[in-house]
Amino acid sequence: MTEKCNVLILGAGAAGMMCAIRAGQRGRSVIVVDHAKAPGEKIRISGGGRCNFTNVHAGPKNYLSSNPHFAKSALARYTPKDFIALVEKYRIAFHEKALGQLFCDDSAKDIIRLLLEEMKAVGAKLKLSTDISTVEPIPTGGYRVTTSAGVIEAESLVIATGGKSIPKMGATGFAYRIAEQFGLPIVETRPGLVPLTLEPTQLEKIAPLSGVAVPAELSHGKTSFREALLFTHRGLSGPSILQISSYWREGDSIRLKLEPDLDIVEHLKAAKKTNGRQSAQTALGEILPKRLAQHIVEQSGISSHLADLSDKALTALAAAVQDWQIKPSGSEGYRTAEVTLGGVDTTHLDSKSMQAKNVPGLYFVGECVDVTGWLGGYNFQWAWASGHACGESA
Repeated sequence: MTEKCNVLILGAGAAGMMCAIRAGQRGRSVIVVDHAKAPGEKIRISGGGRCNFTNVHAGPKNYLSSNPHFAKSALARYTPKDFIALVEKYRIAFHEKALGQLFCDDSAKDIIRLLLEEMKAVGAKLKLSTDISTVEPIPTGGYRVTTSAGVIEAESLVIATGGKSIPKMGATGFAYRIAEQFGLPIVETRPGLVPLTLEPTQLEKIAPLSGVAVPAELSHGKTSFREALLFTHRGLSGPSILQISSYWREGDSIRLKLEPDLDIVEHLKAAKKTNGRQSAQTALGEILPKRLAQHIVEQSGISSHLADLSDKALTALAAAVQDWQIKPSGSEGYRTAEVTLGGVDTTHLDSKSMQAKNVPGLYFVGECVDVTGWLGGYNFQWAWASGHACGESA
């Protein structure tokens, strides 16, 4: 038996559920299909289980895309304030961390419950553990989707199946295959917000630092981020690395300035004046993690007391902390990437509705589109905004 609806949404993630809510509010009959056993799996694991559900500063400047103007319309029409109002409606307690990031006080599951309640209120149907075998256009208009639970026909078809990141949670390139089936090009995809790896000789050099976290400013070309950096047994991680990884390409170097807020030269000069008999390692250890201080001094080959070091030597020692050039060998890939860069080419989508310009009734929302946010709640805000924009139209 064939089931019929106005709007069929493939993918019960953040963007898909938001689209279902808005389309349902407009009186559309909605069915949401997902192959997972539970909805919103990426929401559930995000933010250490507390879901960094938006960022109060979210705007077009916080997104990467081949067309930086594409996201403007959706982001302007559904803002962080709009989603915060929804969170407050459900009395979900939340707090702001650094840099405008909003997290649930209790659990990411609160956000999933909110979305499911809103879907229920508008009569949207949810079909889980449902695989999709074929998607085809109906000659007279609309789409026919054959699933493991039967055939569904709809006037509008929304692809909200995400990107390739975190495959262990069921992520696939399904959205890109559907786009290509209907003639929409794909901007090359790659892992984003991902730890970077180093080649063995580089790893050997920084091996003693594995597990050390330190404030850092990372730069790639004109782009820089100032957040924590973590040395790992595979290379480099932490928020600053995840951020810069979206801009980095194989073969590129990145610049690391550790402890960017400290004037290390002045600290060393002052230490030399007050206690010239102490070692450089002891003086650096007062302001840096002890293992980092030891590593810097050992790599510099300095064994003298501070009193025996010239100002030029102290300046060179400070530069060893605050002027690193590193050329990563690669990234940890989709296995640990938080997002997928690239995706469905936005030049073929309408920015107000997310509809394919040349394929009436076919929409793409969320991560599968070539719009990728910074770390810190920006990708959820794109999911809410693009899903809402699509729900307004589908």
